[in-house]
Amino acid sequence: MCSIIGFCDKRADFEVMKKALSLTKSRGPDDTAYLDTGNGYLGFNRLAIMGLTASGMQPFSLDGYGVVCNGEVYGFRPIREHLKKDGYTFKSDSDCEILIPMYREYGTDMFRMLDAEFAMILYDKETNSYIAARDPFGIRPLYYGYLKDSALTESVSSESERPIAFASEPKNLVGLCEHILPFPPGYYYKDGKFTCYYDISKVNKYNTQDDLDAIATNIHDKLIKGVEKRLDADQPVGFLLSGGLDSSLVCGIAAKLMKKPLETYAIGMDIDAIDLKYAREVADYIGSNHHEVIISKQDVIDALDPVIHLLGTYDITTIRASIGMYLCCKYIHEHSDLRVILTGEISDELFGYKYTDFAPSALDFQKEAEKRVHELHMYDVLRADRCISVNSLEARVPFGDLDFVDYVMHIDPEKKLNTYGKGKYLLRHAFEKDALIPDNILWREKAAFSDAVGHSLKDDLAEYAASHYTDEEFEEKRKKYTFATPFTKESLFYREIFEKYYPGQAEMVKDFWMPNRTWPGCNVDDPSARVLSNYGDSGK
Repeated sequence: MCSIIGFCDKRADFEVMKKALSLTKSRGPDDTAYLDTGNGYLGFNRLAIMGLTASGMQPFSLDGYGVVCNGEVYGFRPIREHLKKDGYTFKSDSDCEILIPMYREYGTDMFRMLDAEFAMILYDKETNSYIAARDPFGIRPLYYGYLKDSALTESVSSESERPIAFASEPKNLVGLCEHILPFPPGYYYKDGKFTCYYDISKVNKYNTQDDLDAIATNIHDKLIKGVEKRLDADQPVGFLLSGGLDSSLVCGIAAKLMKKPLETYAIGMDIDAIDLKYAREVADYIGSNHHEVIISKQDVIDALDPVIHLLGTYDITTIRASIGMYLCCKYIHEHSDLRVILTGEISDELFGYKYTDFAPSALDFQKEAEKRVHELHMYDVLRADRCISVNSLEARVPFGDLDFVDYVMHIDPEKKLNTYGKGKYLLRHAFEKDALIPDNILWREKAAFSDAVGHSLKDDLAEYAASHYTDEEFEEKRKKYTFATPFTKESLFYREIFEKYYPGQAEMVKDFWMPNRTWPGCNVDDPSARVLSNYGDSGK
């Protein structure tokens, strides 16, 4: 990961910008640099992944243009060769050095051309203005707000004149902007307006031609390509392996593609870890160098405050799931030389959760998938980014490959419904013939990460939060939050910690992640799949 910042006006205070960028130094511990554009500043904290020499350091500048980008551009080398034919020269092997030439050649059309996970801020010398953009999933974070006088060298006469600022995380902008909001994924900002260049969640027409075998072949081949391109790095690559279907498939595919044993990591509670035994079984099967991280109740409680601070959320399921991921990545950072981590996020949104077994119809299933994909950047994607990046690692998400997701989203939803007696059947069936992972793992029931780390993790957190309030105190305190009002003692406890670090910024998150309560069997008061009637063998 890296962190970027842009104070987009000549009245911006350079020292304030420097201090703000320093708050996310852990995202990019290798180096820091700034660019004075003459109309504001760009800043960059580097975590070197591609193009490791000093020439790969950002901000990149060319003929008065400037850019900072946190991201990976897959397949950048052919683009670079094409740009060389147009007369451009390059000083580094960094994938992001192509961005200014691309903008000069294609303008904002460039964003739809990128096969990338990225967030970027670009200064256009010709118009003396800024352009910002974010990948269609929001895998790379970006936030924005309008600067207060305290961040400027002179006062602003009206609110409409306040200059915009962009940054990798909300903590960069706390206290400097009245309201901080996530930059919408799949959009670019130019001339004061946000424009959608790619809504990957939107489906206008389904692919009804492919039969089950053709669907399986396409899922299989496209996911393998998604993993393969994410193995391209100039730094060591590791893998989170929970023992569930998604992370196991990523590891199984990578093990086949790579010529050396993978470095895999799993985490579990010290008394009731569900996933550790399954992760170990996968690791033995693929021959990886496997590492287990064991945590206690006290580890979980001690991590709660720093995790909410690094996340910038009060969402219950995001926080629960982040505890294990954060502690696992902390261990990786402290005990290895890895810089890149592949994960299994985004599969559930595409192929279904436990609760989507209750979808009343194929259309309802599809609408729910579209909603979840559209909101990913506030939940699972946010969790993966923050837990990994705060430990100076870079997350790569093969299930978020644009070509793969575009295909899966257009599959006839009738075929995605769980009419097979097993959730996520299409994904399982696609890899049935390969034997990349043990057969019992391929067909293992889904267990949510926070539950699979150990049922006691969720129970310990809920018990600890509940101990802070009487019933009367809970009812009194929760009512002061009119947006996303806490509905359990646990949610209130998380909200109060959130407000300590991000006062008045609750609207950065749309709402609590919960199953679709309008569906039969889903009107529950907890996001854990354990409360659903179909949880069954997931907890074994």
